[in-house]
Amino acid sequence: MATFAPRRVELLAPARNADIAIEAIKHGADAVYMGAASHGARAAAGNSIEDIARVVDFAHQFCAKVYITVNTVVYDSELRDVERLIASLYRVGVDALIVQDMGILRLDIPPIELHASTQCDIRTPEKAWFLESVGFSQLVLARELSVAEIGEIVRAVSVPVECFVHGALCVSYSGRCQASEVLRGRSANRGECAQICRLPFDLTDSSGRVLVRDKHLLSLRDFNQSDRIADMLAAGVSSLKIEGRLKDAGYVKNVVAYYRRVVDRAIAASDGVLARSSQGVSEIAFTADVRKSFNRSFTHYFFDNRRLSPDEHIASIDTPKSLGEEFGTAEDNRGAAIVVRSTKNAANGDGFSYFGSDGKYCGFRANKVEGNRIFPLGRVTLPRGTRLYRTFDKAFEDTLSRDTACRFIEVDITLNYKNGILSLELAEAAGKSVVIGSSVEGLSTANTPQADRQRTVLSKLGNTIFRARNVKALDDLFIPSSLLAQMRRDAVDALMRAKRAAYRIGYRHNEDAEAKYPCSNLVSADNVANRLSEEFYRSHGVTMVEPAVEVCQPEAGEERQVMHTRYCLRRELGACLLTPDGRR
Repeated sequence: MATFAPRRVELLAPARNADIAIEAIKHGADAVYMGAASHGARAAAGNSIEDIARVVDFAHQFCAKVYITVNTVVYDSELRDVERLIASLYRVGVDALIVQDMGILRLDIPPIELHASTQCDIRTPEKAWFLESVGFSQLVLARELSVAEIGEIVRAVSVPVECFVHGALCVSYSGRCQASEVLRGRSANRGECAQICRLPFDLTDSSGRVLVRDKHLLSLRDFNQSDRIADMLAAGVSSLKIEGRLKDAGYVKNVVAYYRRVVDRAIAASDGVLARSSQGVSEIAFTADVRKSFNRSFTHYFFDNRRLSPDEHIASIDTPKSLGEEFGTAEDNRGAAIVVRSTKNAANGDGFSYFGSDGKYCGFRANKVEGNRIFPLGRVTLPRGTRLYRTFDKAFEDTLSRDTACRFIEVDITLNYKNGILSLELAEAAGKSVVIGSSVEGLSTANTPQADRQRTVLSKLGNTIFRARNVKALDDLFIPSSLLAQMRRDAVDALMRAKRAAYRIGYRHNEDAEAKYPCSNLVSADNVANRLSEEFYRSHGVTMVEPAVEVCQPEAGEERQVMHTRYCLRRELGACLLTPDGRR
């Protein structure tokens, strides 16, 4: 009878630095992605080779992976620097690079695995198939896709497909926004986005009449697919990606722990069809809740193919700032206090937000809390019925500031004695095992039971990544505790060496020189910024290449499309011309 290996599912977490990357793994991530010293799409989130090596060493203990973003466009003058950077990353054991610039495929680099960044704007089966054909071993799809569109792409390729599940959304297709470069001289494709989409705008009609004034019309809510994980996995997604390489440790801890719980439930419900891609159990010291971390309220974006309920929106046009969690409503103002109706408890130091009578976003910090009365730091008067949101939960954040997770691998420990050889086996619950032996003559029969003492000594794995699950001892033999402790240490060392020796890093796939790019003309939004990138595309059938805006600025007065988006402002404002109710 044929047997089928389960599909490996990866929870992929962001990390601004090495410490946050390690926390992400401790809290349950199967892989992390982070920037190198340069050419990552977050200029403020670079890391040294030494720090990346530290993350690799920690992650690989659990068979967790480390991906490095080298996903900016690269200028001709930088190609050799990038070449040297990639060689250094390969030497420290990085699992894969996330890239968008096809010039990298023409560099003299080691055979490191390559993932196609979301900056590659993968929205069609044809483009996905092409990128697989030229050597990419994982594809990060555009966030704008519906579940049906994701499934169609998955069926067109044989490599794992990666999709975002949580975090900030860009209003433009990733990689195809030149607004920041054209308007501010700061390229989003160079990691320096000025976040034009988070600014307030006026909306006018063709006659100049102002329809909406001073609203954040292009600022989208945050992605939250936690209740769609089962659907994503059913569509064939293998890597579930959390956005947030600029977020702090508390955010990463909370969101990773939350999704770990959700993904584990989905894997358990798959009846063996799915399996986790890394090892280890994470013990979490808090109850994760994504509503407590920075969020602009949540959306499923286009995952459900625009089927929005009447009160669901894609954008957060009133503010680009965090709304946090719904807390309650203001009932009364009594002196310096606000009386609040809520099922939640407030605490000194909590932060709150609300929308004033003029629709403006406002906030305050709780200086003191007495029951249902909150005393703001400063004078705040709220009309009855004003909805309050908690943007900073002091008690929760205090918890996250401490050591909140421990990740370990369960092992079975078996002690044996035969023909003068005392042996100790350490076997991972699902993985490697080692046996070490010691020649010990004349072990005496014990006068009292020994199993409990032996189990206590053999189970002392607290300074390692292992935790004893089952321990088989020898109840009738007296074995010195010092000998047992030394054998335990030797067995742990041997198991760690075996794990390191057995770890396998993937390699770059071969490039099919005959594969044809899906279209013959490239525009500036296709981000060709160096000669090697142009050479790559021309070798795959492209005949016309317009340079990226970063290397060929528009002429003065020239009209230039600076955003490409699926988001419809008419639809968001209830004025769609194609539907009876203006929205659906």
